[in-house]
Amino acid sequence: MPPHSIGSGTISFGLVSIPVKMFTAASSESVSFNQLHPKCGGRIKQQLLCPTCNEVVERSSLVKGYEFAKDQYVQFTEEELKALEGETSRMIDIAEFVPLAQVDPIYFEKTYYLGPDKGGEKAYRLLTDAMVKAKRVALAQFCMRGKESLVLIRPSQDGLMLHTMYFADEVRDFKEVDKGDASKIKPGELELADRLIGELSGEKFSPEKYADEYRTRVLAAVEQKVEGREVTSLAPQAQRTQVIDLMDALKQSLGKRTGAGRTAGAETELEKKPAAKARREKAEAAPREKKAQGGKR
Repeated sequence: MPPHSIGSGTISFGLVSIPVKMFTAASSESVSFNQLHPKCGGRIKQQLLCPTCNEVVERSSLVKGYEFAKDQYVQFTEEELKALEGETSRMIDIAEFVPLAQVDPIYFEKTYYLGPDKGGEKAYRLLTDAMVKAKRVALAQFCMRGKESLVLIRPSQDGLMLHTMYFADEVRDFKEVDKGDASKIKPGELELADRLIGELSGEKFSPEKYADEYRTRVLAAVEQKVEGREVTSLAPQAQRTQVIDLMDALKQSLGKRTGAGRTAGAETELEKKPAAKARREKAEAAPREKKAQGGKR
């Protein structure tokens, strides 16, 4: 069944106008629950209570307030907020083209598919192919539901995608987060980490390999409940080992990946050094033990 369009617009590309239709690209499939009263199984309804007047207030009678100082608000009606909205426009006016690699994914908010609307097939195809050839994506501003949005349009899967984006002042500064001390990393640890990344590397992104196992267990439990069976614990009990030393953790991770195919002569230089030291100490200790045994006789 083909997806339903959630809206339409027009991409402005120089003097070219491209009518497009917008489709939702992804949606969350998380399991949701309702709040019930365990005594009777009835669904709980929320009431809006004013603690100052100690009375229930109807949602239709509410106004919105902006807190400009502690416990101090200015009030707005829906009509006042509506008057502040930008003029609704279907025009997606491209401002500039930039390399996709220059756009940090942290700015992406939500994704939509764009398809050509009636009469826009050729222009849509032209823009898509031209962006692929130039290896560029488009940045534009688009007024959606009265609010201006920064959007990015990129060619993908032989078509165009539109990403709504956060504005720069909405993204927090990463400098506020402690990212650790790089001077504490030893060269050997970095070498092992590099090897581990190589062992776990793939040639392409394959999201179909991953699934929401929690959702699967919850839906299986729901089915058992419906059928009147007793629900048992379906969550796998993972066996975890505590590893304190980073070097040991890296070695153990590599060992799990390559242990089955390793031979006795496949030791790394990092592994050979401790082994050679142990053999040397054992050889030096042998004459001393022999001499001590002779003295006892």
